[in-house]
Amino acid sequence: MPSLDQITIEQDQLIAQAIEKDGSRLRNYIRQRVLDRDATEDILQDVFSELVEAYRLLKPIEQVSAWLFRVAKNRIIDRFRGKKLESLSDAAYGEEEDAVLLVDLLPSLETGPEAAYASRVLLDELDEALDELPEEQRSVFVKHELEGYSFKELASESGVSVNTLLSRKRYAVLYLRRRLQLIYDEFVRN
Repeated sequence: MPSLDQITIEQDQLIAQAIEKDGSRLRNYIRQRVLDRDATEDILQDVFSELVEAYRLLKPIEQVSAWLFRVAKNRIIDRFRGKKLESLSDAAYGEEEDAVLLVDLLPSLETGPEAAYASRVLLDELDEALDELPEEQRSVFVKHELEGYSFKELASESGVSVNTLLSRKRYAVLYLRRRLQLIYDEFVRN
């Protein structure tokens, strides 16, 4: 039976191998989704901390690379979840009487594990729905809604008029509302 020191040395080697193998790809993956370099590094450190914790608790990880990217995706979603999404309710984005707002779709995590699961599923669906949007719509939605850029900043950065950016975001919001309404209805039925 290996000693505790031997187990720790083996764990340290596995952790170092994972960081060496996937560290730069993981940083690039996060950087593509989070513009703030400090936030990118924070998320990366969170992922590596979770890897260390998993090994120290002797939780088996079969596919370390896939696991690292899944944890990174979840940390990015968690970070975006903390951002305010109230502007989805603005009339300028096609408010419909029976439209479901994104903030209304996310159950409070304090109501138990079922709510946490539902929230995770909905956020995963949001991530997939964002990937389905045309790049121009996805980009303006993510930068404005999740990363906090103003339309004026986006216009200055991209050279695209504010009205065009508003239009792109409106189409993104309408699509996301329809798409998330479907998953919301599934939860309501169950």
